[in-house]
Parts: sequence; C-alpha cells; structure tokens
Amino acid sequence: MNILIIGGAGYIGSHVAREFLDRGHRVTVFDNLSSGLRGNLFPEAAFVHGTIMDYPALLSACQGFDAVVHLAAFKAVGESMEKPEKYSLNNINGTIHILNAMAESGIKYLVFSSSAAVFGQPQYLPVDEKHPVNPESYYGFTKLEIERFMDWYDRLKGLRFASLRYFNAAGYDVKGRISGLEQNPANLIPVIMEAAAGIRKELPIYGNDYDTRDGTCIRDYIHVSDLASGHVAALDYISKNDRSLTVNLGSETGTTVLEILEAARRITGRPIPSQLAGRRPGDPAVLTASSKLARELLGWKAEHSGIDSIISSSWEVYNR
Repeated sequence: MNILIIGGAGYIGSHVAREFLDRGHRVTVFDNLSSGLRGNLFPEAAFVHGTIMDYPALLSACQGFDAVVHLAAFKAVGESMEKPEKYSLNNINGTIHILNAMAESGIKYLVFSSSAAVFGQPQYLPVDEKHPVNPESYYGFTKLEIERFMDWYDRLKGLRFASLRYFNAAGYDVKGRISGLEQNPANLIPVIMEAAAGIRKELPIYGNDYDTRDGTCIRDYIHVSDLASGHVAALDYISKNDRSLTVNLGSETGTTVLEILEAARRITGRPIPSQLAGRRPGDPAVLTASSKLARELLGWKAEHSGIDSIISSSWEVYNR
C-alpha cells in the first residue's frame, strides 16, 4: 500500500515508518520537524515538510494514498494541563484537518496513535478496552475526543480507523537503525538514559509511598518496535475486514520505577543519581494493560518488550 505517515520523523513515527518499509509498503513522511528529526528519515521514504495546521498544504500532500498513519499529536501530560489551548489547536483541530483531507482525497484507512491516558485512574487491572474512559489530563481528553471524531467519520464518511491505545512506549529499533534522541523527554526511561549519559544531573522519583512492592509506581512498558508492528497489523486488519478497531498495545507486565532504575544501572554500568520528589497529581499507583484483543484480532504480541531489551536498545543510542 501507499502510506502517508504524519509525524513520521518523530521517535515513534520513525519506528513505524521503518516497519512499513520493511514490510514492502511505499511510505511518505509528512512532518513539520518541531520534534521530529531529519536524521530519523529514511532514503527509501519520500518526505514532505509541512504542518497539519496548514489545511491546503495537508490536502495537497494527501493525494494518491491508500492510508494515513497519524502520529502528529502533542503528548506531554503536564504541559497539556498548563497549555490546553496549544493541545486544542494541534491535537483536535489538526486531527479534524487530517480527517477532512482524507475524506476530500478519498483515503479510506487511518491508523491513529491513541493513549492509555484516555482511561484515567484504573478501576480494575489489567485495563482492557471495556474499561471506562475518564481521562485526568487534557492530553488524554484530546485523544479521547479524537477517537469520537473518528467514530463519526466512520459512520458518516466510511472512513475506517484503528485507534491504538499505547501504554508506555520505550526502547529503540532492535536492529540499531534509528538513533535520533527524543527532544525534551518527559517519560521515565529516556530521562534515566539522559541521567546515565550525563545530559541531566539526576532522575526525579515522583513518590515512594504508593501501595506497590517497593513504593514506586508500576507501569506497563512496551518496546517501540512492538508498537510499530502493531500499526502494520492494525492497517492490515481494517483494510481486509472493512471495519474500524480500537485496541490496547501493552506488554501486560508491570515494572516499578525503582526496578527500571536498578536495571538501567546494571546495564549501563553508570551510577545514575536519583532524587526523591513529591507525587504528581493524577498518577495512579499501578497501570497495566490487557492486550488480549490485539492478540485475538491482529495476531499481534509484544516480542521485544522485556525490560532488559528496552533499556539495552535505548542505551546503545544514548551511549553514542
């Protein structure tokens, strides 16, 4: 298929682009390079420099494609609570531009990077797709609203979508082909890598008094290469079955902050200083996924999401 990957120069987007290329698809990356990197582009893929906020340019870029992969949302939870207007414009208005451009261009298939942030505080574990959605961040709210917009475009325009609710994406390409560092990361593992590499002074640990095995939060970490394969499987499903899909993509394994830190110290051989900080509002003690539906419908499973694999592949990039 001929695929337009919007946000394909970013951390996750570059891995998704690589996976589609590996599977024999034709790929064009559309990116404004605000957080994506030219170094994450591949010579086999075409590149269009543009923004989803420029509707005429986006519409022009959408001509002749079979499918779109949308990874162009802003994703910092804390920032979304301070700058909701920024997230409204880019995530919501920008996605409406994408949906309208697809409808006008006759593109029928969309794969969207959603988030476990749509769920909010878990009412039970592991979290499956039937879990109530009640986001506690404006970022999560925008992701949930986008899912609702896509559902309407499915009903009214016949646009088939796959909404992939990521848990905690981490790691780097298992074959070492992607080396662009995340810009201003806020997630645990890249922050640990920056501390190990001397880019930042220490790792802040947000709370050590949770009801978990060592007092720190438990999260479900999924290797970005596994996420990438999930996008390919999802597009294959919606195109063959002519129906939309919403699934979780997680490893189904929970790891504490301190367990991640100790594994990183062991693998990197670096001391990685840490400093206890207060809890962050809205942080659940435990958040883990059920990916049963993705296994059943897509034949997908997390193959590279062991913590050692995630940290080793990350350190290979940061240690360069």
